[in-house]
Amino acid sequence: MTAEPLAEPNSAPGRRWPVPPRDGYTVDDLFALPDLPPHTELIDGSLVFVSPQRRFHAKMIELLLNGLRRTAPQTLRIEREMTVLLDRRNGPEPDLSVVHAEAVTGLEQTRFQAADVVLAVEVVSPDSEARDRDTKPHKYAAAGIPHFWLVEMTGEGKHPVVRVYELDPVTKAYALAGTHREQLKVGDPFDIDVDISLEALQEL
Repeated sequence: MTAEPLAEPNSAPGRRWPVPPRDGYTVDDLFALPDLPPHTELIDGSLVFVSPQRRFHAKMIELLLNGLRRTAPQTLRIEREMTVLLDRRNGPEPDLSVVHAEAVTGLEQTRFQAADVVLAVEVVSPDSEARDRDTKPHKYAAAGIPHFWLVEMTGEGKHPVVRVYELDPVTKAYALAGTHREQLKVGDPFDIDVDISLEALQEL
């Protein structure tokens, strides 16, 4: 663990925040620092704390989780909000991950390796727009994750939209493979057919 001594409290009484190491945190610190808020991520050596979710965020994850699990083959598992280790300075937590079944080791597991992941899904929140649209996709692609979905609420009617990206193995960058409204129907990484209409979301 590389964390330096705790700083004096500067917010809530009794709260003492860790002072970042000179070169930033590592993934070892992410799992060793005590009392981190739930769903803390590590991006470029910095700890990122999650703001309270909008209901759209929570329900969209639930809608996609249910849809993916309905048709996923036995060789794959669908995981919600699990850390993915990209390198020693990056441990983001996709909202959903599709991972190889053999990578699942038990109920005490806290992380997956990038090589375990075939699809990472991010549902955009107001506080995470830049990370979800730019930082994380670039890092997922560089780590070789084959598929990435970006989920947003768009338009005056606040309808869900899912943008599907596939990795170009030559450029190590994602290319847009489709934009889906109302119905998400794709053949990779497996046959998926999910009602993503506003009505389906509101029924949850």
